[in-house]
Order: sequence, then C-alpha cells, then structure tokens
Amino acid sequence: MTDHRTPVTVLGLGSMGTALAEAFLEAGHPTTVWNRTASKAAPLVARGARHETAIADAVAASPLIIAILTTYDHTREALEPAAAALAGRSLVTLNSGSPAGAREMAAWATGHGARFLDGAIKNVPSAVGKPDTLLYYGGDRSVFDEYETTLRVLGGDTVHLGDESDLAALYEMAVGGTLLPALVGFFHGAAVVQARGLEAATLVRFTVKWLEMISSILPVFAQEIDSGDYTKPMSTVNLFLEGAAYDQQLGEEAGVDVAWHAPFHDLLRRAVEAGHGDHSISALVEVLKKP
Repeated sequence: MTDHRTPVTVLGLGSMGTALAEAFLEAGHPTTVWNRTASKAAPLVARGARHETAIADAVAASPLIIAILTTYDHTREALEPAAAALAGRSLVTLNSGSPAGAREMAAWATGHGARFLDGAIKNVPSAVGKPDTLLYYGGDRSVFDEYETTLRVLGGDTVHLGDESDLAALYEMAVGGTLLPALVGFFHGAAVVQARGLEAATLVRFTVKWLEMISSILPVFAQEIDSGDYTKPMSTVNLFLEGAAYDQQLGEEAGVDVAWHAPFHDLLRRAVEAGHGDHSISALVEVLKKP
C-alpha cells in the first residue's frame, strides 16, 4: 500500500539522483523521475518508478519536487519549461552552488508560486537512506515540517538549519573548505611513501587515526574561535611555522612537489606578524578574516 506515502518527483538521475529515487521507491513513495538523458530512467522504471519525458509533466505529477541537478543555474534552466507547474508545489534543491545562488534560486521558485527548501547531502550515493547519513536544509520551515518524514527516507540525520534559503549552501561551502586540503594532504602522503617503494594503502590506518584526532579537537578550536581567546593553546602558530621547513626538505628528498604548502606557510607567517605566534593555531581564523 502506498496511498499514505507522499508522491515525489526526482529531477536529475546522476549517481546521487538515482540513489534518491531508489530510496523513495524502497520506502514505498510513488516516485516520478525525469532526466535529460531519458535512458537513465529505465532501471528505475523497472523498479516501479513513473518516467516523464517532459519536465512539466514530471513536476505536475507530485506535490514534492526534488531537483538534484548540477548547479542552481542548471536547475533554473531545466525548470524553465515547467515554471507554471510549480505553483502550489514544494521545490527542494540539492545541488552545488553559493549562498548567493541559493537566494537567487529561492526568489525564482517563490516567484513562480512554489515553496522552497534548499539542502545538501553530506555523504556519497551509497550512503543514501542510512540512519546516520546527514542532510541539512535551509528555507521554508513549513516545507520541512510537512515533508520531514519523507525527507528522512534519504538519511536519518536530517536537520533544518533555519528559514534563510541560503543556509544549506553556506554550511555546504563552509564545511567543504576542509575537503580539498584534507584530500590533497593524503595524496601528498601517498606520493611520499610511494617514493620509498611503499603502497599508499599502508597510510590509510594511520591517516584515519589522525583524522579522528582532528575531529576530537574541533570543539576546542570552535570554542576558542567563538570566544576570541587563543591564549591557552594546545599547539601554537609558532610550532606549526617551525615545522614548515621540514616540508620542503621532505619534498626534495622524495621528489614530491610541495608548492601547495606555500599559501599555508604564508598564512602562518602572517599570523606571527599579527602577534599570534604564541597563540593557538586556531588564531589563523583571525588572519583569514578580511579587515
């Protein structure tokens, strides 16, 4: 029986969009799908999804529309032919973009009579539907309250950040600032150990422990930043700066390009010049802020 389940339309059938549609189908929601490349819908149709080739028909099929296209611009472009069908419906966007892009998207959607919620999925497609998978949303609270049970199908750790339409994009970019430096750090380490004839796989256990240690001290750093008191450091800016010279030495020994370290070292030097040498490393946030 599915008549008590909210009908849902999923726009965009990349790997994540497909995972979302599969989760809705698994939970018994009548699910309509649309994609520019129609052939991608076939496996979902085989599992019970309804496929519409015209996006206006896909939007009209459900009160809840989940758009998981690449960017806000792509989402608006795709939805343009269906703008009239949005009136009275709830649009949830799960795409990449800036807070400004989210605000523009919200204005466009509400201008066509839709209620708007923007969100972000903090995991990979294979994690969709799991109890600890995090999704957070910003925008119209009434949409979240009405469809919270449906949205929790996508991940059990589902959070509404506030009524501002750009909050999910803000947090997505703020949290995402950690990703590339962390990954490049791992790739750097992989290149270093391979230079010694060792496998990158040997790093994984130790890197995970290192990341767990970092996660354990983030609340301390956050408290220091929120209070503005950096005078009780676990590790000082000076300590990090003293270690910078060894990065260059290791790079030369291993034949690994360490130029990506330069802006980090520059940040450390500027923090010392600003009087933060003996302060906690979290004082770097004060240098990152533009005057």
